[in-house]
Amino acid sequence: MVVPAATRRALEEHAREEAPDEACGILLLRDGRAERYVRGRNVAGSPYRFELEVDPEVWFLEDGGYELAVFHSHPSSPPRPSRTDVESIGLWEGRPYVILSLRTGELAAWTIADGAVESLPLS
Repeated sequence: MVVPAATRRALEEHAREEAPDEACGILLLRDGRAERYVRGRNVAGSPYRFELEVDPEVWFLEDGGYELAVFHSHPSSPPRPSRTDVESIGLWEGRPYVILSLRTGELAAWTIADGAVESLPLS
């Protein structure tokens, strides 16, 4: 997966604005490249978990050839899925799962399926 510098800046900006809570949203991918970031709202309002709320029209972008990847920030922990992330994966199971550590600025991508966490190459 490729996250261009401008998109990465948008993720970082959103994470800083939402701190100390987790920020969340949707990355729109085409051929493994993030073309756009759509901010969501963390209705959980928590620094330890997120519940994504996003404009319902975003879900229909898959029909236009986009792959949807979920994004969220970890305000103080590494960009690795937490136990809470794994246990509440829901409809994101098997899809790209991108995490930004606000503390270190590190960005990482994963897939989570059947409780297993796999790293995705990210540049």
